Amino acid sequence: MPQGTTWAGAAGVSPQEGTGELPVSRDRRTRSTPPARSERIRRRRRVTAFRLRVGIIVVTMVLSVFGARLFQLQGIDPGSYAVMAQQAGLVEVALPARRGAVLDRTGAPLAESLAGSMVVADPLLTRPDASGIARIVAEDLDVDYFETLNRLQREDTRFQYLARRVPTAVAESVLRTVEEAGYEGLTVRRDPMRDYPARDVAANLLGFMGAEGEPMGGLELAFDPLLEGRDGKATYEVGAGGARIPLGDNSVEEPRDGEDLRLTIDRDVQWYTQRVLRQAVEGSGGSSGAAVAMDVRTGEVLALADHPTFDANQPLLVDKGHLGSRALSDVYEPGSVSKVLTAAALLDAGKVTPRTRILVPGQLPRQDRVINDYWDHGRLRLTLTGVLAKSSNIGTVLAADEFSPEELHGYLSDFGLGARTGVGVGGEARGLLTDWNRWSQINQDTIAFGQGLSVTVLQMAAAVNTIANDGVHVSPSIVRGSATHRGGRAVGTHDARTTRVVSEEAARATATMMETVTRAGEGTAPGAAIEGYRVAGKTGTAQRVDEECGCYRGFTVSFAGFAPADDPRFLVYVVVQEPQNGGGGGSVGGPAFRDIMSYLLRKYAVPPTGVPAPRLPLEW
Repeated sequence: MPQGTTWAGAAGVSPQEGTGELPVSRDRRTRSTPPARSERIRRRRRVTAFRLRVGIIVVTMVLSVFGARLFQLQGIDPGSYAVMAQQAGLVEVALPARRGAVLDRTGAPLAESLAGSMVVADPLLTRPDASGIARIVAEDLDVDYFETLNRLQREDTRFQYLARRVPTAVAESVLRTVEEAGYEGLTVRRDPMRDYPARDVAANLLGFMGAEGEPMGGLELAFDPLLEGRDGKATYEVGAGGARIPLGDNSVEEPRDGEDLRLTIDRDVQWYTQRVLRQAVEGSGGSSGAAVAMDVRTGEVLALADHPTFDANQPLLVDKGHLGSRALSDVYEPGSVSKVLTAAALLDAGKVTPRTRILVPGQLPRQDRVINDYWDHGRLRLTLTGVLAKSSNIGTVLAADEFSPEELHGYLSDFGLGARTGVGVGGEARGLLTDWNRWSQINQDTIAFGQGLSVTVLQMAAAVNTIANDGVHVSPSIVRGSATHRGGRAVGTHDARTTRVVSEEAARATATMMETVTRAGEGTAPGAAIEGYRVAGKTGTAQRVDEECGCYRGFTVSFAGFAPADDPRFLVYVVVQEPQNGGGGGSVGGPAFRDIMSYLLRKYAVPPTGVPAPRLPLEW
């Protein structure tokens, strides 16, 4: 430092000489930690470290438990635990599809699905009170008590049907009774039920539904894949008390309703035909009967009636033998109605004419048999027209001698005999027409006049309709449009098959000969005549095969005809089994035919043609 210079330090203190350090200010203090405080800090750090170690150990233990549980769920038995979880928290509910309706040709329902309900239970909630609930449900819904009790006590599900297709009012009444008794766990859900609004109308054709909603015969069974639709389902999550969790798992698969089936049947014609048939069967003391009404040109079946019949809403109240359609399943020998087929075939082949002369003896020995007519007579001089008008077995056999067995068999096959009509209803019989190379002479003789072969009512109706339809066989249809039955084949008016069997000239000549059958004083069925109209027809009276004895016992009587004869619009065929009043096809079947045909002509406003019928000689 230069001499003469004075250095002034802080607070006038001079620097220490010889130290080389700056002087220290008075207000700065040397700071040191007291021993007690340091000990407290070390102790706190040790506690914190201990707690951290304990926490890590606890977390590790918890994670180990979770890991072990996860391994158990996913590795040891994942399926059973998943099922338990689902049963505990998820409920799957069926959403029934509406079954398609069966409609008549105008759209009127013959079978339809109406609003109904199912009664369902949650066994988790019903298990404690199962016996009490089962008693109420069994009494009010007429279901089995023990089966219901078992459903209410199930441990593997939370959804059980107790009853299905119950009228909604009845189901809700049962639910109220259960709740008033202090029980819980039952609910009522939508479940369409089958109804047949016309009751017995076409019941034998429609079939019916079983207690579990399964189709039982008829069209309900045959077209079940079309009608049934596909049920949907809803899955949702519930809490411990069974209440639905609003934000829980929820999925819905909507049901797909079944399709409607439209028929060719006219509900009004069906109703009327059934009533007339019932009068014919009961009035004659018969055991059963069937009738068919057809549109000649299209083969559409307007009525297919059976008696006895039943109410399709209550099928269990009748004998099961009355549930099917005899018109489709029962076979019988047609008798003299089939003579018109033989006559048409002979005319088509050019073997005869309506005026062909036939000398008819009182009896005709053939092989080891003797053929007779239904009435006693001496030698008759009949034309072919007279043979048909008088329904002579002997005259028919003599005319059919012009045919070889193969020729006659070929024509009858083309008329549709021996083959199912293929309308699409299960259980339809094919009848019996044996191969021609197995015929003896007597076989050909009896087949020519309608014995020794068997047919169904619909099959024979379609055969006679061939004559009305100018010689063209059209396969009959019950379904309007086209529909695929359970056998996988499409059937209906769009799929109808046509086959030329005889010429138009042969068919019209046969029809003219058939007009003599309904003329008073000439034919066997004047009771079938309709005032103002030309009517062609043919009676049938055949011995009936009794399967118990393997012999003939009783008779089948019938009448087939069409009108107007010179411009046919409708065909009607009526068959009555085992009449007890001694009546034949003319006196039993003829009046029933007349009533049904008259109704058809009025309903569809078919006028008379106004053309007089030609007169053909019956004798020579």
